[in-house]
Amino acid sequence: MEWVAALLFVTVILVLLAGFPVAFTLGGTALIFAGFGIIGGSFNEALLLGLPNRVFGIMTNETLIAVPLFVFMGVTLERARIAEELLETLSALFGSLRGGLGISVTLVGMLLAASTGIVGATVVTMGLLSLPTMLRRGYSPEIATGTICASGTLGQIIPPSIILVMLGDVMTTAYQQAQLEMGNFSPKTVSVGDLFAGALIPGLLLVGLYMLYILGLAFFRPAVMPPHQPGADERVSFVRVIKALAPPLILIFAVLGSILKGLATPTEAAGVGGMGALLLAVLRRELNLERLQDIMRATLRISSMVFLILIGASIFSLVFRGYGGDDGVRAILESLPGGVVGAVVVVMLVMFLLGFVLDFIEITFVVVPIVGPVLLAMGLDPVWLGIMIAINLQTSFLTPPFGFALFYLRGVAPPSVTTTEIYRGAIPFVAIQLFALLLIAAFPDLVTWLPGRIYGS
Repeated sequence: MEWVAALLFVTVILVLLAGFPVAFTLGGTALIFAGFGIIGGSFNEALLLGLPNRVFGIMTNETLIAVPLFVFMGVTLERARIAEELLETLSALFGSLRGGLGISVTLVGMLLAASTGIVGATVVTMGLLSLPTMLRRGYSPEIATGTICASGTLGQIIPPSIILVMLGDVMTTAYQQAQLEMGNFSPKTVSVGDLFAGALIPGLLLVGLYMLYILGLAFFRPAVMPPHQPGADERVSFVRVIKALAPPLILIFAVLGSILKGLATPTEAAGVGGMGALLLAVLRRELNLERLQDIMRATLRISSMVFLILIGASIFSLVFRGYGGDDGVRAILESLPGGVVGAVVVVMLVMFLLGFVLDFIEITFVVVPIVGPVLLAMGLDPVWLGIMIAINLQTSFLTPPFGFALFYLRGVAPPSVTTTEIYRGAIPFVAIQLFALLLIAAFPDLVTWLPGRIYGS
């Protein structure tokens, strides 16, 4: 009945394209297919008895508790105007250099990504804060919008990130399942800390490539990003730089360092991050009862969305496997020419295309559990595969004409900036992303070296 599983997958995509909510589409469509299968005698209704256990497993998963805590940390830092102060300070510091404002936006995007890990929020925040300034200072719309979109998507890969937390949890299950299928009944594990360590070098590599591109463009095409002559009121002191940079950096190092050093689990570190963000907001006098209520509502809304999608994806996965969909996927991937390389290329291409219509959360909870065990059973490193997936989807979210980051920026960009200019600005950064993806594919040590040094794995 593998063809029914394939029909289920296609139906879900079509219903999502029609605009129905993701979580209800995943769970509802799967239950409809299961109902018809029970009536026709082609689906074992006993499989549905496993649903309560799956939901209870989500509720008691300690790793996933980190998700609302990291969301709370990111929303609090956003409401505390940390990004605004960072951008103003770094713009004043580098603004007199040709391309300096672009460098500032990239660095702030990196810090904001590490602080929040929420791509949509980062792109919108950077678009509202920096796009008017860049246009006012003579930057071409293509360079301004491309830089903002690219730096905003760094939340996919720069740890600590809620996306890597979710991907780490799914990869752990997929890795254990792959080893059990291979006859290893004492399976190794992969943790969120492994993914954080594996993402650090690729994330910094992407930041470096972005800045090299901006500097190169400033050198060869100086007219597209002119230098800015700061006024007397725009000059920045060393104390102001430290005051703007120190709080978010200390918070990021405290959260990430405690995880990488093994001093705290991701959930414990997320709790520290949430409390630290709250203290920063209090010390900056940016917190009152109304703003705290706004932060709590935003955290609840985002966290509810994540877990509702996860429950819907669990129902989908159960029905998909009940129709033999995982066996069909395994047979297809194992029969592809090129062996494991061909399988990885096809999976990456499919995920890239799915990134046009599905968010990272849906792909993580729906697609990765299906293809992950098959690829890992072929001998791939789980940390390397996880980072490849993250960067691949980051590239998809940046690629015209369907990239999510482009839609987010279009929503806050002024009417004078055309959609075509946003698309043209993103294309060079897409090329940089693809180059980084090829580098990591050719040199897996860029991902696996640091986790091996830290954890000895």
